[in-house]
Formats: sequence, structure tokens, C-alpha cells
Amino acid sequence: MRLFGGAESLLAKLRAGLADLGFECALATAATARAALWLSRGEGGALAALPVEATGFDPEFFKSIGIATVGELLQLPREGLAQRCDRRLLEALDQALGAAPEPRAFFSPPPRFSAKLELPCEVMYAEGLLFGARRLLVQLEGLLTARQAGIRDFALRLDETIVQVSLSSPARDAERLTQLLRERLGSVALARPVEAIQLEAENFVPLPGRSAGMFGDAAAEAEDWVRLLERLRARLGRDAVCGLAAQPDHRPEHAWRRVEPGEWDPREFRQPGPRPLWLLEPKKLDENTFVRLAGPERIESGWWDGDDAKRDYFVARLADASLGWIYCEAGEWYLHGLFA
Repeated sequence: MRLFGGAESLLAKLRAGLADLGFECALATAATARAALWLSRGEGGALAALPVEATGFDPEFFKSIGIATVGELLQLPREGLAQRCDRRLLEALDQALGAAPEPRAFFSPPPRFSAKLELPCEVMYAEGLLFGARRLLVQLEGLLTARQAGIRDFALRLDETIVQVSLSSPARDAERLTQLLRERLGSVALARPVEAIQLEAENFVPLPGRSAGMFGDAAAEAEDWVRLLERLRARLGRDAVCGLAAQPDHRPEHAWRRVEPGEWDPREFRQPGPRPLWLLEPKKLDENTFVRLAGPERIESGWWDGDDAKRDYFVARLADASLGWIYCEAGEWYLHGLFA
């Protein structure tokens, strides 16, 4: 009760969550599960004042003997009630009053998620599917919360079309998943109207809760960058967004490689000489338009991959007074980069 701020606050959260899923509900609290079930059927009040219909047993028999409420039923002699009624009625009454135990099996959430939603009408545009998809994503969030897990990808089936959404880090927040799905749906063109959608997710990974820091939260700031990366990839395509890492090659144009964002090679490769911040496509230079300041640095490499290079590099002052990185190859001069 302290965690949720009291019973009313807990019930309000339950009502809001069920409303997000599109369900109507009747909620009640009691000292026992059976009594709470009966009170929810009878829309609250006192247990004794509930109509006998709330018990789930046939009310016609009780009406024939003039019994209309649970309180009147409890006043009947127990021995006579046992002879004239099913033994299960006495067990249910004892369980509602707490006189007999009622063990409940704990719900075991499934290891994968698959839910289908029939749409109220045909949808012609992919963006129009987001409202229904969000309802399924809220269900997925509930399952993942119960399992203390997250996902790295999920799929939305639109009849014959499958929209795949990938995440950069495990998550279960429905709002985050909805934002990514919105970006993906914006680039989907439907071949035909959609009448039903189905959300599927598996390969759950552990995702415990996280406490925020008192003096700033570096983890939360890093997560903001991860979400930006996810949205860019969802909008532009996975291959359009990548990370860059150095690789051991003396040829400047081959000294980098594409990597997954966040990955890097712990073995740092240091170039033997100065390197410009801005690398250019080689541009031919007239020998009278620069003054050499430092060098040469010989780079001779690449015979093994067919892109052989034999160059002498210099740091030079260009005609516009900027510092350039130039090289000479086969008697020709080229500008290859600019220093900041």
C-alpha cells in the first residue's frame, strides 16, 4: 500500500492500465480473493448485502426459499444447507469469509508475445494503424514487466506486410516502442487495405529496473542518445546510420571502417605522423601554390589488395594561408586534407 500510495491509488492505476488495453472492468478489494471477486460482481458494498447472483451459483433455488442476499444465505443452518446444496457452496462461503484457505496458482507469463487485433474498419494508410498497434504494445509492456525483461526487436504483421523494428538497447517502455513504430510506418506503403494487425516479439533479455541518480544521471543521458539513434535508423534505414572506428592501415582512405554504433577496437592504432582533421578527395595542385613546412613522410602500402600507394606526404602552407596535407606521387602533387 505504501508503494502505490494506498488502495485507491492502486485501483486507479489498474483502471487506467485496463482502459489503455481497451477493457472495461469492475474492481473491488476485500480480505480474501473470493470476497473481492463477489464484491466486484456486485459493484462494491458490503459482502452481506450482495445479491446471491454474485456468488456465481444458481440463484433460482435461493429465490424459491426466499433468500436474496449473501447475508441471508449465511444465516441459514449450515447442516441443512449442506444437505440441500452442492458442497462447493459451503467451501466458497468459507473461502469468502477466510475460514478456509483458497490457494491461487501464480500466473506464469509466456516466454514470447503474439497478439492479434481485428480493426473496426479497413485502414488504407500505414500511419492509421498506430492507434491499434499501441494497444498491443501496452500489452507487450505488461508481459515484459512481469518477466523483468526487455526486447531488442519486434515485428508488426499487416496482413501480408511485415514491419520489423529494431532497438539499439533492450527496452519495454510502450511509448518508446510506439515512437519507433511511428517512424517505420511513415515509410511503409500498403499494397491493400488492412483489416487486422498482429504484434510478435520473442528473444526476451533480462532488464531489471533502474534507479535514477541524485546528482545527474549519466545512464539516462546515454539512453537519450540511444533513443535518438533508434529513431534515425527507423526513419533512414539501419544501414544509413553507423559508427566509425580506426583500423591499422597507413593509407588514410583505408584507415577507418564502419561499425555498429558504440563498438570500437580497444587496440588503438596511432598514425606515425600528423593527420588533418578534414580528409579530402585527392585534388591536383600546382607546385607553385604551396610552401612545404614539414615532411616528407613516406607511405608505401596496399600491394596486397590491389590499391597500391607510394606517396611522400608533407605539411604545407597553401595559397590562402591555410595548412594543408599534401603528397607527391609519380611526380604529381595532390591536396589530401586540411588541418584545423
